[in-house]
Amino acid sequence: MTDARTAAAEDIEIDLTGLPKGELLEWLETMLLIRRFEERAERLGSRGAIPGGIHSAAGQEAVAVGTMRALHPSDPVAGTHRSHHTALAKGLEAPHVMAELYGRATGSVGGRGGTMHLADLDRGYLGGNGIVGAGVGIAMGAALACQLKGEGVAVGFVGDGGLNVGRTWEAANLAVIWDLPLIIVCENNMYAVETRFDLVLGGGSAVRRAEGFGLNAVSVDGQDVAAVYRAVHAAAERARTGGGASFVEARTYRYEGHNTGQIITYRTDDEVADWRLRDPINRFSAALVAAGVIAEGDVEGMDSQATALIDDAVEFAESSPFPDLDTAPANVTSMPTESWESR
Repeated sequence: MTDARTAAAEDIEIDLTGLPKGELLEWLETMLLIRRFEERAERLGSRGAIPGGIHSAAGQEAVAVGTMRALHPSDPVAGTHRSHHTALAKGLEAPHVMAELYGRATGSVGGRGGTMHLADLDRGYLGGNGIVGAGVGIAMGAALACQLKGEGVAVGFVGDGGLNVGRTWEAANLAVIWDLPLIIVCENNMYAVETRFDLVLGGGSAVRRAEGFGLNAVSVDGQDVAAVYRAVHAAAERARTGGGASFVEARTYRYEGHNTGQIITYRTDDEVADWRLRDPINRFSAALVAAGVIAEGDVEGMDSQATALIDDAVEFAESSPFPDLDTAPANVTSMPTESWESR
């Protein structure tokens, strides 16, 4: 593995050319917040404080932040089952996201959705989804709405496992033939649960498959927030000017298992170490220091601040009440409450 690590170390620099320099500090702050959120949530899930565990996105921060910062704040976004990072990057507040994981009434959807169904329609976050590939279809519908209104671009996230699901490509096909302003962002973290993506992806290339459906398609380094930003920004600008739908494959990696408590036997410690050499936060902070945007000591202070924010989020969640059981039917079904109670 020495050669692989050397190659990884050589590919570490991030090009800041053309990026909105005044916003880069906030990008790093958000990436740090996501990392500390995911690490804390993983521990809380392991000890049962968060019911049912979570799907950690630690290691995938650059994809979420790079994508969201390339969009307008009002652009609608649909996530996947692994969506804490995209929710936080879209602007959902850490205390309300944490409270939702705890199932508390102060959560982003009142404690009714949990880890896989975070949402905030006021911020344009249409929600995570436990159905593989469903986010692309939801975003396709949002893209149709954008087209009819004459404004906006919709983004649908999907994992590499979702590339082998029919609903993903049905939505992509409609987006192409209707020239919808849709961007499909594939977070290729190399594994669909335990299955390596290259063993099950016919044709061997996500980009070629997307191009086969007529999508503008590109593959980028998902551990490079600048590369993700540029790819999504280009796709968004093309969509806003009638250029149709796009596909961005962001090659990334999750440091934790598929979900809380998974026994990992399908990858090696050396493989994880190789990917950690390309850690998106370390690379981006190093680039900012080298460019004189921040000083070396600033990163430690920002990290401490992120940790403190997560401490506050946990305290907020644990002190929040559970949802009122009397309102449960009204929150989970459109059926009139009296009909529900009569059953």
